[in-house]
Amino acid sequence: MRFHKFQALGNDFLIAREAELRAVTEDFESFARQICDRHFGAGADGLELLLDSPRAGADFEVRLFNADGGETPISGNGTRCVGAYLYLVENWGKPEVRIATGAGIKTLKPVERSDNRLVFETEMGTPRFHSSEVPISLPMPMERVIRQPLKVLGQTVEITATSMGNPHCSIFVADFDQLDWRRFGEALEVHEAFPDRTNVEFIRVLNRQEIEVRFWERGCGETLASGTGSCGAALASMLNEKTERKVKVVTAAGELIVEWRADNSVIQTGEACAVFSGKWLA
Repeated sequence: MRFHKFQALGNDFLIAREAELRAVTEDFESFARQICDRHFGAGADGLELLLDSPRAGADFEVRLFNADGGETPISGNGTRCVGAYLYLVENWGKPEVRIATGAGIKTLKPVERSDNRLVFETEMGTPRFHSSEVPISLPMPMERVIRQPLKVLGQTVEITATSMGNPHCSIFVADFDQLDWRRFGEALEVHEAFPDRTNVEFIRVLNRQEIEVRFWERGCGETLASGTGSCGAALASMLNEKTERKVKVVTAAGELIVEWRADNSVIQTGEACAVFSGKWLA
């Protein structure tokens, strides 16, 4: 089976075609765990599986399996990696590409291109804020979960919860040494308040136009960057009136631009790069 590896700000994904994978196995979850293993496999944060038949309205459709084998609706960085694969490997020639995900159809428009790298402007869709849509279990339902106290590891932290088709829990910090954010991220991911588990972002606000973020991703653990996580962090910053509605998100591996437009849509601009292609022999 042939596969390709792409990365977006260090968030890396393996991309394969459904028909080729079905020739190897029908157990996609176990296969994702195997091929994403960084010691015994190719190594990645997730496996993006391009389906043979996309749904109506889409040019292509993907299913995403995290490194732990669990299926998840979407990764913003992963979707950009799929877009870059389609242009660079399958020679998609149209000015934009519509990719169906578990969180809806996302439209990607290349705005910059080089030999193995593309920068996309991506329509990430409409954010969801109601506690039932995140989802997060609270004593009373809330239209917007902002500065909500939550007890974790014997401490009470204030969280802002959002959804971009997957759940996000954001916490503001003065600096990343203020608390053991990896330990808190691991605990929050599986906190009983989040019935579907959650992604966690730790945010340091630099100014009204710029934030710095660290990520703990559901099913992956610490990652250098996250597309939907950057949206979640940016939205949390905007909801808490700490930034304007267009911000630069500085990750450990580079920068993304997130804009929450007046029509309620979220637009993200960032890059994706080819790393290597291979043949699975196991």
